Amino acid sequence: MLALNFTPFPELRTERLLLRRLTNDDGPQMLFLRSDDRVMRYIDREKTKTLEEAVDFIERVNKLADANESILWGIALLDDPGTLIGTICYWRMMPEHDRSEVGYVLHPVHWNKGIMKEALLAVIRYGFEEMKLHSIEAHINPENIASGKVLENTGFVREAYFRENYYFRGKYLDSAVYSLLKR
Repeated sequence: MLALNFTPFPELRTERLLLRRLTNDDGPQMLFLRSDDRVMRYIDREKTKTLEEAVDFIERVNKLADANESILWGIALLDDPGTLIGTICYWRMMPEHDRSEVGYVLHPVHWNKGIMKEALLAVIRYGFEEMKLHSIEAHINPENIASGKVLENTGFVREAYFRENYYFRGKYLDSAVYSLLKR
């Protein structure tokens, strides 16, 4: 069974990116990411409405990391580490199965530049090598073709398509489930 330990918080670096712990200074960027129509188009949950809500979210995810229950990295460019451009996380930890779910968002200015693939590859490596995960899953809205391509381009395989398994705003929505096994 997994023995998770996110202390000290693990910063990850790639060729272009710094994946770091969020701070309350990231509140304005977090508010944008969690309220922008383009970013939230396929994320079936309520949008963040205020800066206070965004900062509360940052504090909650940091407490979860401190408690070793989940981890969320802020994505920043190496040459501008103070500007949050996205997030990527492991949540829905299933330590008894050595498995976790990954989730991510990215500012639209940075779409189609390979940034999320780069961030996801770093998080996959961390998950398998440091967290000792056996498998990683991702649940997406099947209409999010771009996210499906990012997952497939990093080795994930679509394993399931659930029809109307998610209820949001008076509608039943479909889900696609992707998985990646440690090899």
